[in-house]
Amino acid sequence: MREIELTAGTVEYEDTGAQSDAGGSGPAVVFLHGLMMDASLWDGPIAELSGEHRCVAPTLPLGAHRRAMRDDADLSLPGVARLVVEFLDRLDLRDVTLIGNDTGGALVQLVVSEGAAERVGRVVLVSCEAFDNLPPGLTGRTLALVGKLSPRMFGLFMQQMRIGAVRRLPVAFGWLTKRGGTATGRWMRPVITQQEIRRDAVRMLRAVFADTRVLLRAAEHLPAFDRPALVVWARDDRVMPLAHGRRLAELLPQGRLVEIEDSYTLVPLDRPTELASAVREFMHVPDPDPRR
Repeated sequence: MREIELTAGTVEYEDTGAQSDAGGSGPAVVFLHGLMMDASLWDGPIAELSGEHRCVAPTLPLGAHRRAMRDDADLSLPGVARLVVEFLDRLDLRDVTLIGNDTGGALVQLVVSEGAAERVGRVVLVSCEAFDNLPPGLTGRTLALVGKLSPRMFGLFMQQMRIGAVRRLPVAFGWLTKRGGTATGRWMRPVITQQEIRRDAVRMLRAVFADTRVLLRAAEHLPAFDRPALVVWARDDRVMPLAHGRRLAELLPQGRLVEIEDSYTLVPLDRPTELASAVREFMHVPDPDPRR
């Protein structure tokens, strides 16, 4: 993992293009994860795509990060979206394909809807929060509730996430992934073991769920994003309504929809090869405006 110092604090990230013996020469793909997750969400798709594209995956301050943020860091969804834009600027990434799953997809919507998409050439939204689905499902409502606890009590609550059977409950990750038990255990370690990460997680959850209409406002601006857009949705999703995926594809002027079988929300864990194939095919579709 590499590190970069941003205004909110130190952010770790994976960058296949920064390795001397790996990393494709095609346009960069930047991958965004969701709440209580880290960049390893994307390990499967990155393994499939890194031979053709530079793949960059930051671990954002969304509760599974390992480096604490500054006390004044804005950890709301718009604040983290601005952090993503700063990250793109600092790495001087241009014409990127910005792809997000779960809350990462919400961040993609905010990046492009707030007029900060100068460096974004394409977007991919993978089973994510949209419109009024905030907090999403039992997992989201549980996080919104426990985020009201003190950091100490929050830490005590999260101790039970050491147990795989608890993580597989619908209030945890059970309705988010069919196959990702190993990954979810890894994601819980920072908040279980680091006091400063528990502090960040509580601040973040309170800020994220303080404004439940933020994605409704973002959706009003999506028709202005006239660049290639792919919406990938899990047909079996129990947290993110399939109707929202279809609606997003209709709102985006160049939107197209792909539905994935046998997966819950976390398609990068459940169906990484199928997701990578959909992204690869999408990347080869030409932009009808070659001037960009």
